[in-house]
Amino acid sequence: MKTVNWGILGLGNIGFKFSDSFKNLKNAKLKGASSRNKEKLLRLAKQYTVEKEFLFEDYHDLLKCKDIDIIYIALPNSLHHYWIKECIKNKKKILVEKPSTMNFSELKDVVENYFNENVFFTEAFMYRYHPQIARLIELLNSKVIGTPISMESVFGIDLINKKKFFFFNKKKKINEESRLFKKSLGGGAILDLGSYPVSFSTLIASLVSEIDYDKIKFSNKKKEICFTGVEIDASLEIDFGNNFKSSVAASFNKNLGKYSKITGTKGEIFISNTWDPQSSQIDITGENEQRILIESFENVYTHQIAKISNNILENKNYVDFPGLTIFDSLENMKILDSWKN
Repeated sequence: MKTVNWGILGLGNIGFKFSDSFKNLKNAKLKGASSRNKEKLLRLAKQYTVEKEFLFEDYHDLLKCKDIDIIYIALPNSLHHYWIKECIKNKKKILVEKPSTMNFSELKDVVENYFNENVFFTEAFMYRYHPQIARLIELLNSKVIGTPISMESVFGIDLINKKKFFFFNKKKKINEESRLFKKSLGGGAILDLGSYPVSFSTLIASLVSEIDYDKIKFSNKKKEICFTGVEIDASLEIDFGNNFKSSVAASFNKNLGKYSKITGTKGEIFISNTWDPQSSQIDITGENEQRILIESFENVYTHQIAKISNNILENKNYVDFPGLTIFDSLENMKILDSWKN
């Protein structure tokens, strides 16, 4: 069986999580990686038996390697724009970690000046490849809750408050150099976590009817800004202009969870873990009340790698729905910009 050779650009925590997802795949192989940290390269070689000739301390050397088919850009947000362009120049297929760029204008620059129909590009919203999403789309298309009219979707993890001690929260010391809290690196709850519920909202809204992004309206925009200049708590209401609305929230100082609730004319669908479930549970209330359990023996990154690799082996220049095209990412970035600014 043919395999797709992957290269990872950047070996932070997400890079190693991604590396761990190739173990049971037959259509994809972790072929190489690049990091400016030699110790991380040696660790990768030892843990995942990557040959040392495909490990590079210079990012450009990975892009020039003819044995690599696709690059997973796992660098901080502030570096995505530059390395997307470099991948295109070197004719590499691209999976870029979300958010695709720091803002709408950066991705628009890629689309207008570098992108063409031969470029394989998609953004790493791994949750879209989990069997949970395929089942959800089937349920919505079958009108199990009637016509969707609204939804609520959140992603919040308390990174700031320690556990309560005599009913008081004690603040942790924020690392100002962390990419999560540093504005110049694209930090903040909106880009890091809020991009998930926004991308999920556009997915569900697109199932109702085609979205005219010029008709989208925003309301109840709320943001709490940390002393480092990034948002640590934020919420927004989105009116898609097609009789569908979404309320989204992201937080670094509240354990909001990872749930999504979709309300239709005949009931509701509740997903307790939208973003990275191992086993999935979908609860339906209303006229067609039921609970659906979905067992998955692979993690969300494995599902993502397998699907993208299949599309490449099929000689497609795009990832199948519900994966994102670069134009989907562009519209998501437009919404994120409106939320941030």
